[in-house]
Amino acid sequence: MTHPTPARLLVVDDEPDLRTLYELTLLREGYEIDSAGSVAEALAHLQAGSYGAVITDMRLPDGSGLALLRWLEQAGRTEKALVITAFGSAENAVEALKAGAYDYLTKPVDLRQFRLVVGSALGRVAPAPTPVPATAAAKAGTAPATALRLVGESPAIRAVRSLIDKVGRSMAPVLVQGESGTGKELVARAIHDHGARAGQSFIAVNCGAIPENLLEAEFFGYRKGAFTGANEDREGFFQAADGGTLFLDEIGDLPLAMQSKLLRVIQERSVRPVGATAETPINVRILSATHKDLSAEVAAGRFRQDLFYRLNVIQIRVPPLRERLEDLGLISARVLARIAQDAGVSPTPRLAPGALQTLSRYAFPGNVRELENLLHRALALSGGEWIEAGDLGLPDALLDDGRSESQFAAFEVPVVAAAVADGVSLPEELPADLARYLDEVERVILLRALELHRFNRTAAAASLGLSLRQIRYRMARLAISAGDS
Repeated sequence: MTHPTPARLLVVDDEPDLRTLYELTLLREGYEIDSAGSVAEALAHLQAGSYGAVITDMRLPDGSGLALLRWLEQAGRTEKALVITAFGSAENAVEALKAGAYDYLTKPVDLRQFRLVVGSALGRVAPAPTPVPATAAAKAGTAPATALRLVGESPAIRAVRSLIDKVGRSMAPVLVQGESGTGKELVARAIHDHGARAGQSFIAVNCGAIPENLLEAEFFGYRKGAFTGANEDREGFFQAADGGTLFLDEIGDLPLAMQSKLLRVIQERSVRPVGATAETPINVRILSATHKDLSAEVAAGRFRQDLFYRLNVIQIRVPPLRERLEDLGLISARVLARIAQDAGVSPTPRLAPGALQTLSRYAFPGNVRELENLLHRALALSGGEWIEAGDLGLPDALLDDGRSESQFAAFEVPVVAAAVADGVSLPEELPADLARYLDEVERVILLRALELHRFNRTAAAASLGLSLRQIRYRMARLAISAGDS
């Protein structure tokens, strides 16, 4: 019978007593240990061989533990880095996580927690799946294949995918910021799927969907007899996510009292169910999301600043659909394929060019979720291979950045007049495709304004009486990039 080779760990600390304590603790867990007392000594070990993980103090005689993290990153090494910081030094912890640390511990180190974090980094902590609380506010399960890849090739969505790849491998808390319907949960699932916890539970909780008086019981569980109706022991969201990821959607909706309890759980890495006398250790990665500006909520006293700092180590902003209209065709095709499959419709209907043009003139306040609803209805109404503009059911008043057709016409008249003044000649005969013609006129004017202001979009927008958001929208709709001439 063969036994797996024990993992080799590198422990870096300049205090001999602490270094010995860490070594003895890890040796009892079956690991092989090398140790170092400085950055230089640690680098010599790393250059001589590889390790499963590097455990380093932040403050070392010849530099910072961050230097080791940067070396590992630049060398393309696979070692997980665990950083030990002074108690209360949240800034150091945040800096370490941003530099690529898998997790961090604060002094004085709790040895039980120390063993748990090391085991998690090496993939040795893999508890059996826990029954999920039967509540409509929580959703769990294996992410579908589409969660592994966010649809679109726009620069904005590419940047999101790049961040997901970077943060997936760490334990750093991530705050996903974005408007309703942009796909914040999809981003959270992708982060989970890209990390070492991909095979464990992903528990999604809508914080705004749980009555305030049930929050503590739902999050931390309860014991039989803890309150009226507690007829049996029940585990909460944290226990259900043990070993995996807990996604707290709409975190900004949590009341202040619950924010305080959540902060303590994150700091102590343990929960105490309602009615219990002892705490239970938990190993959970926290991802959160909100459509609110949490900085403003902190300033208004509605959100705890210390909790905000804990959750906002790394922020991923999910762009609204109106900022990536170049992805509209790809997203629509993917959504239509899924809807058609669910409905048993074959072949999958496609968007006619006019329908796609109509969609591109809409601001989508509900983002991708609203697009899905529109396509659901359009598929039902089309009854054919092609979905036409009329099948979308979008009133003219909602098109083109919220202007009605009469408002749109009123806007286009001065645009045409400006085009004439700008040297653009109008044809003697009426154009056969007015929308395309006006688009080309608008494109000429926008390009001229951008060139005059050296492609400073803010200045170009101001010269045309537009906001920066409006000129971005129009540039995306007309496929104008900064390098066009």
